[in-house]
Amino acid sequence: MITVTPFSEFGHADHGWLDARHHFSFADYHDPQRMGFGLLRVWNDDHVKAGTGFPLHGHRDMEIITYVRRGAVSHEDNLGNRGRTTAGQVQVMSAGTGIRHSEYNLEDEDLDLFQIWVKPDAKGHTPRWDTRTFDRDHASDGFVTLVSGRHGQEHEDALFIHQDVTFLAAILNAGQEATVDLDAGRRAYVVPAKGEIEVNGVRVPERGAAAISDQEGLTIRALEDAEVTVLDLP
Repeated sequence: MITVTPFSEFGHADHGWLDARHHFSFADYHDPQRMGFGLLRVWNDDHVKAGTGFPLHGHRDMEIITYVRRGAVSHEDNLGNRGRTTAGQVQVMSAGTGIRHSEYNLEDEDLDLFQIWVKPDAKGHTPRWDTRTFDRDHASDGFVTLVSGRHGQEHEDALFIHQDVTFLAAILNAGQEATVDLDAGRRAYVVPAKGEIEVNGVRVPERGAAAISDQEGLTIRALEDAEVTVLDLP
């Protein structure tokens, strides 16, 4: 089954400094039919104006992936971590027993990012933060694994996450195809950050999403130049 939701049908919140689209119920947006997809609880498509951001606040027992599409986000937390994650990079924060952090756009240009929350495999993990680069200029050969906790193990050259999921991304030229292996019984959530695509022959518009189950693998075709993200989950 492939269920497509266009960008226009996501929850919307415009706070002036932040223009957010919520794939699932979040904050003041509530839809009992959209409470998540398996272990995926939150997928926010955020546009943050220059010189603004999320002030210090707390989380616990959640695995949080931030995928930067344009601009840069500056992170600081109560563990002493500080970092600047730019377009083409991804960061992971394991909230675990509790972490307080801020995420600011300190740049002269606006910031676009995906904020993704995944339920952890257990409560009480030690909080942590890390970042890595997704080399867009050399990512045209298929999907690159950016984050993984498959089978509870670390994946070579990917950020670790406390859950049996994998987060992948690819840059595809118009007409190009790439495949994603999907083991029996697993699901996928596919979001083209840029460009319209087809997933197993089903069209998915730019910044829309496809919730996928009962498929024996994915063939993703770019109908125009595209940047595609995939979350593979139980």
